[in-house]
Amino acid sequence: MQVIKKGSLYQLAFMPRFFPVNCYMVEEESSLTLVDTALPYSWTGILQVAEQIGKPITKIVLTHGHGDHVGSLDTLKEKLPSVETYISKRDARLLKGDRSLDPTEPETPIRGGVPKDVRTTPDFLLEDGDEVGSLVAISTPGHTPGSMSFIDKRTLALIAGDAFQTRGGMAVSGQIRPTFPFPAMATWNKEVAIESANKLLGFNPSLLAVGHGKMIDQPNHLIDRAIQEANEHVNK
Repeated sequence: MQVIKKGSLYQLAFMPRFFPVNCYMVEEESSLTLVDTALPYSWTGILQVAEQIGKPITKIVLTHGHGDHVGSLDTLKEKLPSVETYISKRDARLLKGDRSLDPTEPETPIRGGVPKDVRTTPDFLLEDGDEVGSLVAISTPGHTPGSMSFIDKRTLALIAGDAFQTRGGMAVSGQIRPTFPFPAMATWNKEVAIESANKLLGFNPSLLAVGHGKMIDQPNHLIDRAIQEANEHVNK
């Protein structure tokens, strides 16, 4: 595990050289908010980092329901029974293993590893604009129908889940990067993902933190370029 701190944001990267899977801790005045829970074994490292920081994890926020983002959820809930858990209202269904689509959603299949045995029931179902501590929830469907991103209103640091990847090259969700194609292969709908990427660009983030790859300072020009490329290739 590799830990990188930027301001009040900590990136915990598991298998950073081979297959990077990231989760994040957002430091508040007296507590920590964990964004995503990475892989099933990641809970040990997560708890170690919280102990080193010296503040309790009081909230767990999930960007979406794929297994590499919710892997340690059940164990952390067992270890921290008072922790509050949050996921979008839409992706709460994925957390239960439900891949069905709504009549209003594009009829592309939900891809990626959807867990079938998560025991934790979310305490709060998020919608666009909801606040969790210093974080503001942003509805960014595309990678999954209920994907959410979170921006820290203090710093404009953006935690975007798999709305973008930086491993293998900056890309909007659904755009293949040959050296790391896995987020694209797990994307539900590329057209919707581009719409969400444009939405995130409008927040003018100071930092981009994603599920797979390094954090990027002042990312707007790279986001803009990735959106242009995605638009050029979306129908190919």
